[in-house]
Amino acid sequence: MSTPGDAAERQGGGDGEVPTWVTLGLLGAWALHDVEELLAMRSWPARVPELRERFPQVPDRLWREMAGLDVRRFGLAVAGVGLVVGAAAVEGRRTGGRSAAYQSVLDGFGLHGLVHLAQSAAVRGYTPGVATTPLLVLPFTLAARTRLRRAGLLRPARAGGAALSVGLAGVVTIGAHVVARRLTSARVRG
Repeated sequence: MSTPGDAAERQGGGDGEVPTWVTLGLLGAWALHDVEELLAMRSWPARVPELRERFPQVPDRLWREMAGLDVRRFGLAVAGVGLVVGAAAVEGRRTGGRSAAYQSVLDGFGLHGLVHLAQSAAVRGYTPGVATTPLLVLPFTLAARTRLRRAGLLRPARAGGAALSVGLAGVVTIGAHVVARRLTSARVRG
């Protein structure tokens, strides 16, 4: 039996629906996670010399990029990714969780958490974003997917689906960094 609180939490009416936290919560979870990344990025360049020595196989160009990290540019890139995550969350809300775009971004969010864990394992220490991964990113993703599954809305896994989600997340992230670089370069010239 549903309570009035359950009804208020649900989107629309009828079967196969999920609470609002499942859809719009994606943006909230992402925002909290990225606050950690933004705060940690301020001190990250100081670790470059140590990491460069431990990982000489990484190209020098990437080390120079990390050492000269522009926190404002990084913040713009985060905002760009936030627009995509926000649009997916709103589309998820609009469709009651049925949207393929929303579910793909949700999956990408969870999978990117695994990347954070792998990065920290590789450097044997803290990396930006790893603290909120086991506390927020992975639990939220699993809980949202569970609610979608219970409502009969979770899209079936397809061969290559995880790779596609990771690939799309990579494209969005790289694209946001390219746009942020162009915006900050134009501001410097102008």
